[in-house]
Amino acid sequence: MLDRLLGALRARFGAAPALADAPQGVDTLAAMADRRVMRRYLEKPVDPALVETLCAVALSAPSKSDLQQTDIVIVADPAQRARIEALLPDNPWVVPAPVLLVFCGNNRRHRLLFEWRDRPFVNDHLDAFFNAAVDAGIVLATFVAAADRAGLGTCPISAIRNRAAEVAEILGLPSHVFPVAGLGMGWPSFAGVMSPRLPLDVTVHRDRYDERDLEARIADYDRRREAVQPYRTQRAVERFGTAESYGWSEDKARQYSVPERADFGAFVRRRGFKLD
Repeated sequence: MLDRLLGALRARFGAAPALADAPQGVDTLAAMADRRVMRRYLEKPVDPALVETLCAVALSAPSKSDLQQTDIVIVADPAQRARIEALLPDNPWVVPAPVLLVFCGNNRRHRLLFEWRDRPFVNDHLDAFFNAAVDAGIVLATFVAAADRAGLGTCPISAIRNRAAEVAEILGLPSHVFPVAGLGMGWPSFAGVMSPRLPLDVTVHRDRYDERDLEARIADYDRRREAVQPYRTQRAVERFGTAESYGWSEDKARQYSVPERADFGAFVRRRGFKLD
């Protein structure tokens, strides 16, 4: 099983740590290292009790100061789903997913504790929003890991935030509650594809942040990724032309050359947050 773990890490990062002995839980670590995003599902329902169980497991994750600032909305009503799906035309894999969930940051409950006690909420600044957003991200990641262990496939949907105000209205989210991401889930219809990641010497640091030779390291990553998982199409050819070599860095530079979610800060402020 150690060989499986190291093999998955080499495939993912181009190299693996020099691990000599199998750690406890090596089979779980190997499965996590080999996980794949899933956007194609069997036409097979997922037991609602299993979905709720996975929610419970995910909400068992660490929470900043035990504030528990995450909610999960299970979107089961067909009319509700249709309204949300209509907001995601560039995400066609959402529609066939048997399960759709929306993970929300919730700073409302914390504030109500002060309201009920007639006390001022003195920490009304950026950290209130940030704590809730981070908590929701931790719960989302834990849910994905739990779903993997249960044999289900998942695909996070950040595009929910492209239409955050509409999503909040559809789901009836009150002030200080906001959507962080959606998640499609179902029984996988194929093994999935592993996405190679940036090498560990780019994203793991020792004692101090280090970006020496970063451009060269990313260029190496571009070549490694193109060799095993080339992009099928190039973005915005009409604007940037066709690149002879098209890797991750060119794709991301093109993707974010178009303004996206420029109104999200305004949406968050309308939710009642101060971002000072």
